[in-house]
Amino acid sequence: MTTSITRRTAAAALGLTASLVLAACGNPSDGGTTEVAAASGGTVKINLSPDQKRVTTAKVDSIAAAVPEEIRKRGTLEIVDSSGSAAPLTFFATDNKTVIGVEPDIAYLVADVLGLEPHINTVSWENIFVGLDSAKYDVGFSNITVTEERKEKYDFATYREDNLGFEAKKGSGLKITGPADVAGRTVAVGSGTNQEKLLVEWSKENVKAGRKPVDIKYYQNDSDTYLALQSGRIDLYLGPNPTAAYHAATTGKTEVVGTYSGAGATLQGLIAATTKKDSGLAKPLADALNHVIENGTYAKVLQRWGLSDEAVTTSAINPPGLPKTNK
Repeated sequence: MTTSITRRTAAAALGLTASLVLAACGNPSDGGTTEVAAASGGTVKINLSPDQKRVTTAKVDSIAAAVPEEIRKRGTLEIVDSSGSAAPLTFFATDNKTVIGVEPDIAYLVADVLGLEPHINTVSWENIFVGLDSAKYDVGFSNITVTEERKEKYDFATYREDNLGFEAKKGSGLKITGPADVAGRTVAVGSGTNQEKLLVEWSKENVKAGRKPVDIKYYQNDSDTYLALQSGRIDLYLGPNPTAAYHAATTGKTEVVGTYSGAGATLQGLIAATTKKDSGLAKPLADALNHVIENGTYAKVLQRWGLSDEAVTTSAINPPGLPKTNK
């Protein structure tokens, strides 16, 4: 199988379109919804309630039969994702306990095809990988980017493009088009993420070119990050573009001032279902993903979260990812 991996020049990589644009309104009286404007035009009403009415699909016996025996006998697919709030990727519904978002929706679809009951485990970001390493969890669906370093320990089945966004206080006047634009700037980023890796590389490039390094900051949660952004303690926050665009749309206090591929300047980043290396699950996952891509349910999931821009045409196993040196 192949995937629609599009190699871009650095300039093109920085010109990626935000999946959601800055227009949104909440409607708590309508069962807990928010309406966002999609980049393709029109609006998408996002259901924030615990009653998700998720898109479903039928089991495919030939794909389900390829799932490792231990998992088939257990009957559940142990899915792990991050406990951090990252709408519209993974976050809690209005009841503050039901996990919703595009990531769990895709995970549920895959479980349908495999004939397994999905069981979502929410943990801190670093514990996703600890749990996969110990086989406590079968697969991670948590906006995990394919990187060459991660491929040494994990297998990947891709399902979405990975685009990053630089978020600034609204009206900042900033525009991020390359490393020089963040020289001397204070930028927050999540620890252990590919965003951090990219930002560290940009800081090194600045120093090599005789410019100031990036002052990189880390916060425990999103609320602290956004408080720092509003108070001026940081200039920018680098995170997943869908999250940045959604936050800007629903609060009206920030704006996306630059985007970048999650795999660097010359390669389109990809998000993937992540399993322990040689677990035997990567191919069934990719086959399940390709099935839902073909039958149209995958497109329905992306559309309901306003993320149709990030669709892939096929799922690939272990494609090229973010290089170790980001060159």
